[in-house]
Parts: sequence; C-alpha cells; structure tokens
Amino acid sequence: MDKLAMLGGTRAVPKSHKILPWPAVTEEDHQAVQRVMTGGRFTSASAGESEITGLEQEWAQQVGTRHCVAVNNGTAALSLALAALEMEPGSEVIVPALSFIASAVAPLHVMAVPVFADIDPLTYNMDPASIEAAITPRTRAIVVVHLHGLPADMDEINAIAARHDLAVVEDAAQAHGALYRGRNVGSIGTINSFSLNVSKNLATCGEGGLINTDDDVLHARALMGRQFGELIPTRGERSYVAHTLGWNHKPGAIQAAFTRSQLTRFDLDNKNRDANVRALLARLAPLAGLIIPTVPEDRTHAWHILRFRVDPAAFGLPEQYAGPLRGALMRALRAEGVPASPYQLMPLPGQKVFQERLGFGGYPWALPGARTPSYTVEDFPHTLRVIEDSFTIQKAHLHPDAGDLLARYADAFEKVFQHRDALAQHARNAPYKTPWQRADEIAAAEWDTAGL
Repeated sequence: MDKLAMLGGTRAVPKSHKILPWPAVTEEDHQAVQRVMTGGRFTSASAGESEITGLEQEWAQQVGTRHCVAVNNGTAALSLALAALEMEPGSEVIVPALSFIASAVAPLHVMAVPVFADIDPLTYNMDPASIEAAITPRTRAIVVVHLHGLPADMDEINAIAARHDLAVVEDAAQAHGALYRGRNVGSIGTINSFSLNVSKNLATCGEGGLINTDDDVLHARALMGRQFGELIPTRGERSYVAHTLGWNHKPGAIQAAFTRSQLTRFDLDNKNRDANVRALLARLAPLAGLIIPTVPEDRTHAWHILRFRVDPAAFGLPEQYAGPLRGALMRALRAEGVPASPYQLMPLPGQKVFQERLGFGGYPWALPGARTPSYTVEDFPHTLRVIEDSFTIQKAHLHPDAGDLLARYADAFEKVFQHRDALAQHARNAPYKTPWQRADEIAAAEWDTAGL
C-alpha cells in the first residue's frame, strides 16, 4: 500500500502530467482571428460585419432555435434575456440556491427580486417542489440553471410555469451541447442564455455570451437591448434612434470568429470529453464512500464540472463528520496531484448582496409592494449539505485529450481511498470550519484589505 503523498509518499500524478490548456487553440483558430484583423470590422455596429451574424446563425442551428443574439458576456446574456421579458420592477424571479452568483444577480440588474429555491441533492439542480413552494402572486419568471452541465427537470419545471403563467429562462452557461429528452438545452425555455467565457465548454478568447429563443418579439427586444435600444440595419446607415432602453453589450467580432472556429470541433470535443469522463467515473464508482455524478437516462451531461460527495458512514464516521472528511479527502487528493476544489462556498442567499439588500440603494426590495423574501441559508438544507460534503474537479477534464491525465487521477483516488482509517482519523482530529464560515472570513479580510 503506497504511502499518502501528504504524509511524505510519492505523488500518484507525476508533476510532468500537466492540465492541458483550455481552450485548445489550433491554427484554424489563429486564421479565424486573423480574418477579422484583416477585414477590419470589429463589432456588430460595423457595416458588413459577418462573424457575429455568422455565429448567431450557426449557434441557433446547433441549439435548434429560430433566433440567437450574441453579446459580450454570459451575465449580460442572462440579464438581457430577463430584460426582454419586460418584467415590472419588484417582480420576483426564482433562482437556485446553488449556482454562480451571476444567476442570482441578473434579476437585480432589471430591478427584479431574486427568490431562491433549494436543489435536488442528486442532480444539484433546482428541485421542482421547491420552485412550486417559492411562487407568489408577484412571481414572473424562473431562471433554471443546468448546473455543471446536467440538464434540470425541464418538463416538470415547464409544467409548473404553465400553471402559473411564468416565463422560463434557461441559464445554460455550463451546459453547451447537453440534451434533455432529445432536445438541446437552450431551446426548451422561453428565452435562454449561454456563456462563452474562456473556461466554458464552448469558449471564446476571453468573454462572450449567447441568447437563444424562438420568439420573434423577444429576439427583437434582445437585439435592441444589446445596443442602446437601436435596431441596427444589416445594410445602409445607422439611424442612432433608440427605440427602447438599451445597454452596450455588443460582442466583438474577434471573439465571434474564434468561437465559430471552436464550434467546428465542438461535437467531436464533446464526444471525446464524454468518453474520458465516463472512463474516469467507471473506475471511481466502486470506491466506497465516494458518490459520483448521477446522470438520469433521459438526458446527457456536458461535464463542465465534476462534483463528488463523500459518505462518512463508509469511513466509520457519524454524519456530522461529512465536512471534516471532505476536507481531509481534498487535502489528500491535492497532495497526490488531483486539483480537488470547492465550487461556491455558501448558498447564494448567504451572499452579502442579498443578506444586506445591497442592490440599487436597497432597491428593488424597497419598491412599493415589493416583497422581502427569506434569505436565511438554513432554509436551503440540501444546498447546505452538498456544499458541506462535496468537492469538484474543474477544467482539467475539458480538453478532449485529457484521458491519460484522468487515468492518473483515477490512480490517485484509488490510492487515497485505500487509507480510509487514516483519513477518518484526520477528519476526527483536524480543526474544521464550514465552507461558509471560511467564506465569511475571506470576505471580511478582502473588505478590510480594500479599505472599504
């Protein structure tokens, strides 16, 4: 039995095995960017620009929607999708308690009140029953996040939305290419958003976002919102007439060209990534005490992030040691060369912006008739539990040639799980703080350092 690296043993993953760069940049990608540099048309306001419109057409076809609007980042895509729905200030938008913060602050950008729903502890997506319980007469939309790349229960959620006359906005920032009952995510909701951040499965060379919809009116509103409320003609001169409230969320042609080039390899990259991840999970599945990602038979997983939970009982520990055990396993795996890390240290309602109502000087909560929902983190027990007992692998598996590296990661997992007694003892003895306690300490230190 090999000695654990954190106790002086040899790493299971040699330092020579590096995480492959992502996105993978090819000569074709260089040529696509050079094409824009030579052409000299750099934004959607440039007459005759074709890379942005080309990306919009190709992504609409890929997803299976009639329309796509490209914007400058994924958060802007989500905010503009909500703005296109024209909700009144103070309207409520249901969002998951576990996600990246953009999912929850996007409603604030349109003066709507975020209301949180708990997650399903197996899929990590919004629990339809929790959504139903969060609906009030002021609810206007549901933001459905396909967390980590696994589609949420869209038929159940759409049925709830139909009963209450609500719009459904898919936040598919982590789920490019995933299928739900044969349909592409991003084509199932009313209006939907994707991110093209450099870390995403479909990336650009920086930041970008995409909005997909079948609705002609919502498409027109998103287009106008992207650029100062204007309707930019494909030919002829720009009028500079603002038809509605708009922002400056124009995308860059260089980023669009880069993503178009990436898109030519997208399906093959997804196929190879899926094979690599499934090979890893097949080796990890027999490890007692490790709960691997669950994928229902009616959908596929884009594998943007891999989340693993720990079961203290398999280590002879009571349930309350789930957090300390998670910490011990992360430490052991990192020493072996596996980049085990948390994803979000607290439920979103625990973030300072919601705890202290730090929107626009207290708005939208202070609007007449607006409601102040509960942002008590204890109201989201499944989210709390998952944050406490899980860790993730991010980015290392995205490259389609990461199979050999993931095989080494499997070696490391198998080695670490041979030392259950030592890890259990470490969990019993090590001082421990919950992730959200550490997050509070980090936030306080950052605040003090900034002199605020």
